[in-house]
Amino acid sequence: MAGVLGGVAATLVLSGLREALTRIGLVFETAPMQVVDRMEELGLVGDLSPGRRRLLTLAAHFAYGTGAGTAFGFLRRERGGAEEEAAVGAALGMLVWGAGWASWLPLAGVHRAPWTERTPKVLLPVLDHAVFGAAWGLANWAVGGRERGD
Repeated sequence: MAGVLGGVAATLVLSGLREALTRIGLVFETAPMQVVDRMEELGLVGDLSPGRRRLLTLAAHFAYGTGAGTAFGFLRRERGGAEEEAAVGAALGMLVWGAGWASWLPLAGVHRAPWTERTPKVLLPVLDHAVFGAAWGLANWAVGGRERGD
């Protein structure tokens, strides 16, 4: 259960980071937005009103974040201190970035593979996935027992 709650908490943190990056002009469209766009292109969803588009995007964002957090919880059975958990979580977050952004997202036509991009903004998803993972690690540590053997 700690992994699930960590996923929800980390998704909230990531949402805040993306909002801040959007306000300063670094993020224009997130991966969940791109997934919903692709779903529309493929005819998997009908014409969406702006409100329904936003709701579906949020649902995709939280489903993916909660799912990733749950998977992390299964992978991370023992816990160390807060610093260790934040570091391990950041590494797991970057692993999820690599798996998604280098495989299924380009294969599904959501966006190009990161090595084909020609902009430094390709690093922003790495940063936000590392932040997501660190937040997950801290939440998982706080909710699920603070030290090994607890």
